[in-house]
Amino acid sequence: MSHHLLEKPSLWIVKYAPLIRKGGWVLDLACGNGRHAIRLAEQGYQVDAIDRDAEVVSGMVGMDNINVSIADLEAGDWPQSEQKYDGIIVSRYLYRPMLSTLASLLNPGGVLIYETFMTGNERYGKPSNPDFLLLPNELFDVYSPLLNIVAFEQGEQQTPRPAVMQRICATKN
Repeated sequence: MSHHLLEKPSLWIVKYAPLIRKGGWVLDLACGNGRHAIRLAEQGYQVDAIDRDAEVVSGMVGMDNINVSIADLEAGDWPQSEQKYDGIIVSRYLYRPMLSTLASLLNPGGVLIYETFMTGNERYGKPSNPDFLLLPNELFDVYSPLLNIVAFEQGEQQTPRPAVMQRICATKN
């Protein structure tokens, strides 16, 4: 898979990624084909790209600065190590039992950049199952006791396609 065929990285993630320590370790959770992992690796970050679909991540295998792992997060396959991260990126993925775990995986000064769909998105298509849609303020409510909130937003967006999203950027003391 060539890099130019990838969907563009999320503007939210691009905006806040510079807060991550230069050259630091970044986790791209449920990374898909690597639109964020590849961009961060090219900027000199060391990226652990994790997804359950070996075929989807295959284009990143062997790329500089990227460690690809296949794991079904929802089956408890991960985390397998005590690795801590300077940054954690999550885009378009929700598995609620893992939300608070992410804060514990950050190094002091680490940055969590998370965005996914929320209630209301069902009128635009998938995901429409409430299990995969955040409730209003859910990311804020989960992370405000654990991390320092840098930015938070939620609501409708029109680009790259109409959706209802929730986004947070937070740092660990």
